[in-house]
Amino acid sequence: MSLGRPAGLGRSADPARPAGSLARELAPILSGDVRDDPYTRHLYSSDASMYAIEPLAVAFPRHADDVQALVAACGELGVPILPRGAGTSLAGQTVGAAVIVDFSRHMNRILEIDGRTARVQPGVVQDQLNRAARKHGLMFGPDTSTSNRATIGGMIGNNSAGSHSVLYGSTIDHVRELRVVLADATTPDLATDARLTTAVAEVLDGLDLSGFPRFWRHSGGYRLDAAAGGDLTRLMVGSEGTLAVVTEATVDLVELPRAKAIAVGHFTSTPAAIAATADALSFGAASVELLDKAILDLSRQRVDYAGLGDILEGEPQALLFVEFFGDGPAEVADRVGKLAATWKANGHGYHTLKAVTAREQSAVLKVRKAGLGLLMASSVGSRRPLAFVEDTAVPPERLVPYVEEFARILDRHGLSAGFYGHCSVGCLHIRPFVDLRAPGGVETMRAVAEEVAELAARHGGVNSSEHGDGLARSEFNRRLFGDPIYEAMRQVKQIFDPHGRLNPGKIVDAPPMTDHLRDLARPEPKPLATTLSFGPGGMHAAADRCMNIGVCRKDDTGVMCPSYMATREEEHSTRGRANALVKALSSPDPKRELGGERLHGILDLCLECKACQSECPLGVDMAAMKSEFLHQYQQEHGVPLRSRAFGAIRTLNRLGSATAPLSNWLAGTVRGPLRLSPRPLPRFRRDNLLRWFARRPERHPDRLSDRRPELAGTREVILLADSFTTFTEPAVGRAAVELLERAGYRVRLESRGCCGRSSISKGLLDQARTMAANLVGRLAGSDAPVVGLEPSCLLTLKDEYAALLPGDPRVAAVAARARLVPELLVEAIDDGSLVLGDALKDRRILLHGHCHEKAVTGTTATHALLSRIPGAEVTEIDAGCCGMAGSFGFEAEHYDLSMKIGGLRLFPAIAASSPDTLLAATGVSCRQQIAHGASRTAVHPVELIHRAAGLP
Repeated sequence: MSLGRPAGLGRSADPARPAGSLARELAPILSGDVRDDPYTRHLYSSDASMYAIEPLAVAFPRHADDVQALVAACGELGVPILPRGAGTSLAGQTVGAAVIVDFSRHMNRILEIDGRTARVQPGVVQDQLNRAARKHGLMFGPDTSTSNRATIGGMIGNNSAGSHSVLYGSTIDHVRELRVVLADATTPDLATDARLTTAVAEVLDGLDLSGFPRFWRHSGGYRLDAAAGGDLTRLMVGSEGTLAVVTEATVDLVELPRAKAIAVGHFTSTPAAIAATADALSFGAASVELLDKAILDLSRQRVDYAGLGDILEGEPQALLFVEFFGDGPAEVADRVGKLAATWKANGHGYHTLKAVTAREQSAVLKVRKAGLGLLMASSVGSRRPLAFVEDTAVPPERLVPYVEEFARILDRHGLSAGFYGHCSVGCLHIRPFVDLRAPGGVETMRAVAEEVAELAARHGGVNSSEHGDGLARSEFNRRLFGDPIYEAMRQVKQIFDPHGRLNPGKIVDAPPMTDHLRDLARPEPKPLATTLSFGPGGMHAAADRCMNIGVCRKDDTGVMCPSYMATREEEHSTRGRANALVKALSSPDPKRELGGERLHGILDLCLECKACQSECPLGVDMAAMKSEFLHQYQQEHGVPLRSRAFGAIRTLNRLGSATAPLSNWLAGTVRGPLRLSPRPLPRFRRDNLLRWFARRPERHPDRLSDRRPELAGTREVILLADSFTTFTEPAVGRAAVELLERAGYRVRLESRGCCGRSSISKGLLDQARTMAANLVGRLAGSDAPVVGLEPSCLLTLKDEYAALLPGDPRVAAVAARARLVPELLVEAIDDGSLVLGDALKDRRILLHGHCHEKAVTGTTATHALLSRIPGAEVTEIDAGCCGMAGSFGFEAEHYDLSMKIGGLRLFPAIAASSPDTLLAATGVSCRQQIAHGASRTAVHPVELIHRAAGLP
């Protein structure tokens, strides 16, 4: 039986319908909301693939009844539906001219964990499920590298697998029951519905499915092999939302491994590494993962992956990560040792790193999961590593010749690529670098796609093994499966969705893979003069670096993105904001668009924490772009009084200190005019750092030999007397000065002006540039280290100054000298210049690092400094952003969000600590937030070192 194109396939809403009318028609039937404004539609027009299609609207259902009502209404309107989770699909499954149903915002609850099963809503994130299951000694078996944002619904749609699929299989092997809504808004029981079962059985009757699928790790087409047994639940898995909309899933869980160990083999080539896979599998490996030299080199360039480079031996051209699970440490360590010995005996590799403890494994596990992000970070302009042949898989014994032929295909077309992935199951994620805007770029991509599909088939493999078909591979399904099976798939589609309204154009009846390409759909940006320098391509290129991988949607680790963690709104993620800026900067009049209120609303909740600068694999610097946006916006709307006040913070603090305590009494009178939040305001100190420093006898070298000879240091250091350490928390500055002097430094204060940090955050960039030029001018005449206590101030010299003063050679020289005080104190302790006593012996210390510190330099030095305290136990809290973000938490309209962010992880971590635990926080804002939100006192780490050094 052969079918024509299903009726209504791809039909969209009436093109004459006025903008906004679709949302108005759908909103009354949902308890969740519906949006169809231009910015929302643009934000959902792309996923992590190379495609972009603007949707008709975006719905955010709160429960299954919402979904059913939405499907019914869209059916009456003739409007397609497209279910979506995190939008991290690599093949274009989650873009289309449809009403997108975002399950991640509200339908993200774990409903029940009973025995070894879990009942969840489709928006539950994989790591979220695993955190809950861990309490029962269980986990969800499939484990994607995107586990911190990938939803269970999306995994069901793709039939996702992951690193340990050789042990646990794919998602299809763990789905027990599904609750679904069909295109006609009915909610059948897939296990018992006779009409559906009979209809599918008739399609499959007489169909030869022997040898289908060709290879077990398979996520392309519909799983007709499962349907042949009458299992319609398994038929839904991997169907990409084209057959039904999932509203609830019951999934099986597996036992957590009791012990883990990793062997990291070092090899001189990628084929040599792959050839060692069989030995690893012979010892029962739970995973065998490859990273090639291209990705290793990229990891060495990033501060957040620096730990890997420190433990590698020599210069490997490829690494093979082999993970073992077992009942105890001795068992898995023994298998690692046996594998290392076998590799050596068989001439595989030149070194094996043995990571047995959790600490040893942390660095290797982090970089192993980061292959995609690291590869994407090497994009230059529109030359990107594209996902179109990245999901093939062949039997592991065929992987070496397959990869060699694959490399020859790339060579013939003049392309390079990074190689990483799952050797244990014959799946490598190979992403060629292609510039689709270049002449012949699209034709080259298509030619490679066709050759690789044929290559995979020739080696007994599949075109898609865990990332699905989407727009990238659906076109090839007839060729790969043959007419009889493909026509059966089309008939199955018509049974479940006779009018083609569920995610049309995926799996069957798909457009060419070269349609809807994101880079070709975007207009050339118009020139825009900016105050900050964003490098080649300007601000548009800086925003367009985002490739929608979605790391900014994680919710339980790191800092990025604090506002998303609190709101779970796409537009409050780094990805959402970057895409919004791309839309604005691609408009005919970008300057006018930057003055728009809708864009201001999207960027307003960015805390400028800079976490995206380091945690986003592509280094999208949203903090800098928000500063430039505010600068442009204020050119049209003017600068608010409150922004002017915060931009002049040094002047205000200096005046407040000079008039204290009267100023502290009067400070409350500005809450109303400046629209400040109810949190306590900083207290001005009359005995500020400058006064204390000026009256010290140590300021007079002729008196040092008699009074304090140990302070007559010969090495000069310049301490940046920031606006907060100087006027509101001078005890921190005093402690630093005394410690540096004890260590043999001669301290000079730089106190003649502001670094410009506050002005930058408020978009007062002309003012900030003047401040930066003045400070650079004062610092350039010396080669002494420039040190600071407030990370946001000191690190402005290392970060924003280059963008404020491009082309000034003094900036790089000053940046190279800029160091946080803990760095110098660690060196002093280690060389014996500074000796610590046991005043804090047996004390537990919790460290919370400043966001800018984490992003620019990392907190290694600060943690190391506290760890030098004899007998102290130091733990760094993975609590993300505190939520204060300088002035952000003082602003009335941001107060609730500020406190919600602090309450996600920071406040609970502090509450869980004993009352005698010492709290250390490097940022003044962090200390203020902890005092207000956790009712505990946190001090700067140098204050604890001051105590440990026995200084008065």
